[in-house]
Amino acid sequence: METMPLETRLVRGALDDALVRLYGANRLEEARARCAGVLSGFAKTFESLPEALFSAPGRTEVGGNHTDHQHGRVLAASVDLDILAAAAPNQSGMIRVQSQGYPLIVVDLRELAPKPEEENTSAALIRGVAARFAALGCPLQSAGLDAYLVSSVPGGSGLSSSAAFEVLIGTMLNDLFWDGKCTPVEIAQIGQYAENVFFGKPCGLMDQTASSVGGVVSIDFADTAHPVVEQISLDLAANQYAMCILDSGAGHADLTAEYAAITDELKAVCRYFGKEVLREVPEESFLAALPQVRKAAGDRAVNRAFHIYAENQRAAGEAQALRDGNFPEFLRLVRESGRSSALYLQNVIPTGQTVSQELMLTIALCERILNGRGAVRVHGGGFGGTAQAFVPLDMLEDFKARTEAVLGADSCHVVTIRPVGGVRLA
Repeated sequence: METMPLETRLVRGALDDALVRLYGANRLEEARARCAGVLSGFAKTFESLPEALFSAPGRTEVGGNHTDHQHGRVLAASVDLDILAAAAPNQSGMIRVQSQGYPLIVVDLRELAPKPEEENTSAALIRGVAARFAALGCPLQSAGLDAYLVSSVPGGSGLSSSAAFEVLIGTMLNDLFWDGKCTPVEIAQIGQYAENVFFGKPCGLMDQTASSVGGVVSIDFADTAHPVVEQISLDLAANQYAMCILDSGAGHADLTAEYAAITDELKAVCRYFGKEVLREVPEESFLAALPQVRKAAGDRAVNRAFHIYAENQRAAGEAQALRDGNFPEFLRLVRESGRSSALYLQNVIPTGQTVSQELMLTIALCERILNGRGAVRVHGGGFGGTAQAFVPLDMLEDFKARTEAVLGADSCHVVTIRPVGGVRLA
């Protein structure tokens, strides 16, 4: 890294190449202003100068809806919305994180056991990431870190701000205190550990892997300790398309039971075969035992299993279509994925809801506007949250205006795929 102060490098344009790579040339001035803001925020908060700039992106799920927790296949991508941080070691034995607009978080590195009172908080994620690094041998006990963060990843957007946060903390610790010994996949696994054990959310590994590795990634979770990760090239603009994430207006609150029912019902299917996840149950065995599985697990569970088997094949097919440069085939599979989630996985309308069906309405609206072009699907966990649409560039302006007329201003986020994951910029 260059030795001149970060502020000087920013003023002289020495960071411009890195900023263009992450955000695009058309957003360079905006990116430089964000960097200046985060450097200033660090100086005011900690009354010292930062030593490094880091970024970790949000992610979008492209294919493989709810397959990761069944050790399946997914297709995901990092996006140009991120968490940006200025950071410096402080040798205090404390990690101090100031996110813009939020209270300062202080985590004592001498206390790296889970704290029940911290569940569902950012402090739990920081402590969990640090605990895992320490357990792996990273010398953190006599260290310490100050970081000032700004985020452009909207909360509740389905772009996984929590995974970006975990990857950011992991990337900073890996770079500043462990000479970069962890690979991006290992940083992702550390983030998942923090979320599972300290934060209290039994998430899969897709979000963290997509954020940490970056670009478009095909991931096979057959062996979750060693997932097979492949970066795949995709230039949406060259295909005359844009990706939109649409906020349906329905949040994720009070939907825990809906998400848990998916995994619980799939476990019921697996129990019939004496297995833990569907990846361990051959589809032929599942089909041969359908009458018995229906009795053991119920029809909705069986329908959800039908989705998982087919979705694994679709995620692999989408990746192959992109490798082959066959974008129309890719879009066809995306449309199939959306229909399967709605019909078989049944994660678009919360159970029993008739008046409030925001996500299904969002998908119906998008399909009507697209009129046979592009593709739209549920994005992520479902039931509320967001939809994902691939929109031809020649109708993007009209698509955005018409969806926002129904869903509200700024409900249609146009995102681009960023080529790198968690990274030190300077």
